[in-house]
Amino acid sequence: MLVLDTSAWIEMLLGSKSGIIFNQRMTAASEIIVPTIVQLELAKWALREDGEQKAQELVAYTSGFSVVPLDTAIASLAALCAGNHKLHTTDAIIYATAQMHDAPLLTSDAHFKGLPGVEWFEK
Repeated sequence: MLVLDTSAWIEMLLGSKSGIIFNQRMTAASEIIVPTIVQLELAKWALREDGEQKAQELVAYTSGFSVVPLDTAIASLAALCAGNHKLHTTDAIIYATAQMHDAPLLTSDAHFKGLPGVEWFEK
């Protein structure tokens, strides 16, 4: 089981050095969890970079994994994570989703660096 934050997905799409590592880890994982907030961020990124068609394709692709919507339990944990780790709301939701599922969070986002359960890779 594995959660990739938005930066990890983008690095994979760009084919960067860290993106290659993320792709390898993703391929080896038994299950990929995709928080719906990651789908939103990816769609926004794709709209800006490549247009609506690419955004729709990316959301469709990520929908093939275990999509986890924001619910009350995740929201409550995200509030604690935001306060305890000084995370912005979106990052707190992603982190809380990984924590709720006892799954490692893969990222290149410096906001997560050093947090328990996070595997951080430089861009």
